[in-house]
Amino acid sequence: MKNSKNTPKIYVGTYGMYNSGSLFGKWFDLSDYSDAQEFYKDCYEYHRNEFLSSGCRPELMFQDWEYIPAFMISESSLHQDTFKYFEAVSEMDDDRAEAFEIYCSDIISWPANGNELEETLEGFEEAYQGYYGGAFKDPKTEFTYQYVEDTGMLSGVPETLERYFDYEAFGRDLFLEGYTEYNGHVFIDI
Repeated sequence: MKNSKNTPKIYVGTYGMYNSGSLFGKWFDLSDYSDAQEFYKDCYEYHRNEFLSSGCRPELMFQDWEYIPAFMISESSLHQDTFKYFEAVSEMDDDRAEAFEIYCSDIISWPANGNELEETLEGFEEAYQGYYGGAFKDPKTEFTYQYVEDTGMLSGVPETLERYFDYEAFGRDLFLEGYTEYNGHVFIDI
């Protein structure tokens, strides 16, 4: 996993310590690990004193986290594909990584839908149309201008008539059926 300014981190304590009134734990930087097995090994090693005193492996408690999507973590578990997810995202620019997180959480409910990460990435590549948060105030209208240009929809139309084309109205129709926009990111409806 590539280390960046927005490094995913988890504050790991244990339920035993928490039930005893202590928030004792440590921030673990996930970029220090290549997989969940390494991460959990370090967590258990850090809390080994609890193991020694109780004779049972401590029940880890993720009390806080940063830069980890909610669909990858809960108070007591980290999804098995978390490190694969971060590896895939590390190869994307910031806009694309944000779009992939939106796609996973808001569009297809991954990983809860049971799909493999590779299948999810393929679906994302098919669905994602780009980020439209630039010159226009409305991402849908900006996308519509690009769509009309890319499809050549108005090519051959006299310039005097082209001025009367209502991009906003056409854009509303595009987004009623066929496209969806989240925070400037546009996706084809699947």
